[in-house]
Amino acid sequence: MNILTLPARHIKAKWMRSLLPASVFTLGLAAMSGLYEVSTLVADNFEKKLISYGANILITPRRETLKISYGGYSLGDVSIEEEPINLATALPAIDAVPLRGNIAVVAPKMLAVTRIGGRAAALVGVDWDQELHLKGYWETAEGDFPQGGDTPEALAGAAAAKKLRLRPGQELKIDGRDLRVAGILNPTGNDDDEVLFIPLPLAQELAGKPGRASFMEVAALCSGCPIEDITAQLQSALPGSEVRALAQIAESRMYSVRFAQNLAFSVSMVILLTACAMLVMTMLSSVTERRREIGIMRAVGFSRAAVAAVFVFEALFIGFSAGVCGYAAGRLPTVYILGRLQAADNISLSFDPASCAAVVLLALLTAGLAAAFPAWRAGRVEPAEALVSL
Repeated sequence: MNILTLPARHIKAKWMRSLLPASVFTLGLAAMSGLYEVSTLVADNFEKKLISYGANILITPRRETLKISYGGYSLGDVSIEEEPINLATALPAIDAVPLRGNIAVVAPKMLAVTRIGGRAAALVGVDWDQELHLKGYWETAEGDFPQGGDTPEALAGAAAAKKLRLRPGQELKIDGRDLRVAGILNPTGNDDDEVLFIPLPLAQELAGKPGRASFMEVAALCSGCPIEDITAQLQSALPGSEVRALAQIAESRMYSVRFAQNLAFSVSMVILLTACAMLVMTMLSSVTERRREIGIMRAVGFSRAAVAAVFVFEALFIGFSAGVCGYAAGRLPTVYILGRLQAADNISLSFDPASCAAVVLLALLTAGLAAAFPAWRAGRVEPAEALVSL
């Protein structure tokens, strides 16, 4: 009989009594593990979904502003645009930045102006794959979204279509180039309503600037690092351009992600503290009921520290069992919960030794802290109490 076998014997003999705190502790750890897993996956997936609501970094050519006045007459400030962005060098430079994995979308744009039916029209050349990924809020349109093909296709904003009297399927000629209107966007309430989106190569051809872009919109994932780090690396990679983070957009997105994570963490802590309090109360009750046993242990030579260690080891055994079972139980319903929330797609969970070890370590630490006061109380029982009770 020693401080290692005594806890095992007591748990075996009083397994029904030990089952209650172990079950509560397991449920607490399962909830905490599951919430952490869900919040992590949801936060990651949530930020990826937020990309479809627009860019959070803007890359433009460096501009020089010149104030012109002569003879007391001011012509105002004139913006002198330098050479447009060369995509042949800019895109490889972006791909080479260390935080490229945090950049989800790079959408170059070329601006041009023309006349359609005698009316001025603003054209925006886009890469359709990148643009449709970036503009997820383009949920519906009258007609179809551009699919590509032999004839270049355009997508008209609501106001532009009304002004230019465009309709889905209409064939146009712009400076001798054939163009088909694939669809008309529903009103978005922003600048998209006022322009005609066309393929990027066609816009470059119309503007006389092949391989160039007027500016680029970038959607970056900010959960792994600050948006300022991504912006700094892009600026270093593109010294001839100006890289600006749209701070308000980036911050609002990160607030949404952090809110989900902080909420899950707060709920997890409440559950864990409740389980810890349950374990403390159960062990204090056990100390009271086992005062005779504790007194006999003291009478046969167990020191105060040894008696306290018996209760600590008992709690650690419960904590270890609860940690392993709680980790497994917390992961099993995660896929179901994510499916019900419709917050993560194509999720598959596998055993993660590091996560399991972290949960078990947390369970052991919590169990040890919960057992500290009951163990101290047990170590204070005097041997005479056992003799009086006999």
